[in-house]
This record gives sequence, structure tokens and C-alpha cells, in this order.
Amino acid sequence: MKKITLIVPCYNEEQALPFFLPEVFRVAEEMKEKAEIELLFVDDGSKDKTLEVLRSFAEQDKRVKYISFSRNFGKEAAMYAGFCNAKGDYVAVMDADLQDPPSLLPQMVELLDSGEYDSVATRRVTRAGEPKIRSFFARRFYGLINRISDADIVDGARDYRLMRREMVDAIVAMGEQNRFSKGIFGWIGFKTYWLPFENVERVAGETKWSFWKLFRYSLDGIVNFSQTPLSIASWIGVLFTALSLIAVAFIFIRKLCFGGSSVDGWASLVCIISFIGGIQLACLGIIGQYLSKTYLEVKKRPHYIIRETNDEDADRVG
Repeated sequence: MKKITLIVPCYNEEQALPFFLPEVFRVAEEMKEKAEIELLFVDDGSKDKTLEVLRSFAEQDKRVKYISFSRNFGKEAAMYAGFCNAKGDYVAVMDADLQDPPSLLPQMVELLDSGEYDSVATRRVTRAGEPKIRSFFARRFYGLINRISDADIVDGARDYRLMRREMVDAIVAMGEQNRFSKGIFGWIGFKTYWLPFENVERVAGETKWSFWKLFRYSLDGIVNFSQTPLSIASWIGVLFTALSLIAVAFIFIRKLCFGGSSVDGWASLVCIISFIGGIQLACLGIIGQYLSKTYLEVKKRPHYIIRETNDEDADRVG
């Protein structure tokens, strides 16, 4: 019988967890003849009573393990901690708000058991209930990053997926500090089956992902998996250099042929200088983003620090 570890990142999910656990155990009961399920909750420095709820879960059922960070390190660190400490033959990542339906697990396990796939990933085919502006920018992001990077990210892809141990080991081996898991899943390869499902709204609580946070996350994904912004900055420099040479040649020829004063047009000249200065600062900002990522990688700080856990074998720092 295979063992399945469900990694559940949690940040201020006190309200959602009482709904989540019974649903997972209901599905586990349906699958008890085929697989044994254990849950690994990762408390990402929650400020509410999430940790107290997890302690209660662990006392009631030995299948529940939890890890609590010393502070909020972010969902990417929580997922990485889960991958590092998961012990199952199959490993899944799912959110605690039930937007990742546990009822899909039996089908996902069946697909992996067929031996044809290394992972079964989910994608939303609708975005019902999501703000239209967020849906618009999300679709534009998926289209952009697939064009400018090697990461294969399907539109509507969720972090919710079931993977074989070999794939999880490959993810753990990518110990980079600046993590973008959707890109990592696509970059490492392996054969993936995409399982579509209808969008499900949160069972309780509020989303932790504001539009600004999602925007910053998307920029991290682009910087982590593409050098295209640097290429754009380089080509802009070449373009403006060529334009300046053309302008110098034009002014020189006009002076030789027609004479006259060249003082006229100072206002437009100031505008052009300001515009070019803005372009230069933007290009420096792009370079700065890559330098800052490199700086963080060189320092080799841990991805997470565990303050409390009921798993004796857990890596306290990773």
C-alpha cells in the first residue's frame, strides 16, 4: 500500500481548518484500501490560532504532522519545507481553504498508478467568483512567461498536484533561495497530466493574496526564469544609441547646408533628455532586480526555520 503525504501550507487559516480536516479524512476513508494518507501542515508564522488548531488535530489523530515556522517566510518556503520533510511515496500540495478539492485525490492517484505519468496537476477551467481584472492580468502573465522562459506553465494552473517521489526529490535538489514553484514544476520536466476542474471559492476566511502581492509574485517568476528583461534593456540601449547617431548626423548636415542658430527647440530637447533618463533608470532597475536575486542566493540563508513541530525527524532549518 502506497503512502501519500499531503502538504498543506497554512497562514492564518484558523477558520478554514475545521472544514478542511473532516473533508480530507472522508476522502482518506474512501481510499483506505489503496493508499495510506498522512497530513503535513506547515504553519507559516500565522498570527491567529492556526497553530493551536493544528496541535489539537495532532492530538486527535496520529496521521497529522505539523511544522510551525519561527516567523512568516512565505508560501514558497512553506511548500519547500513540506517537500523536504514529506515521507510518502506520493506527495501532494494543497491549500487549506478547500479551493483545491480533496475529492480529486482518488482520480489523481489512479492516474499516477497507471505508470504513464510522474505527476497529476490541476488547472482551473473557469475563474468564476474572481475579480475580472485579476483574471485578465493572470491570463496575460501565463501567456507572457511561457513565451519568454523555459518554464511550461498552463493557464489556470494551481499548486495543487500529486507527484511521485522522484519528482519531489528533483524539486528539493533545486535549493534556490528565490523560489517560484509553478516555474520549477515546469522546468524540471517529468510527464504531467493536467486535470481540469471548476473554480471553487474559499470555504472560510479571506484570501492572503492581494493584487499587489500577486503582481510582485509574477515579477519574481519572470526574473527567476527568464533573461528576456535584460535583453530588452540591452536592445533599448542599442536603439537609443542608433537614434542619437542619426540625430547628430541630421543636425550636422542641416548646419552645413542651411546654417542658422541651433538654440531653438530647447524645450523639446529637455523632454527628450528626461525621457532617455527615465529609460536608463528603468534599465538600471531591471539590472538591479537580477543583482538583488543574485545577492540573496550568495548569502545562502535558510529557506525556513522551524520553531515547533511534532515530527521528530523534521529538519529544523532548511
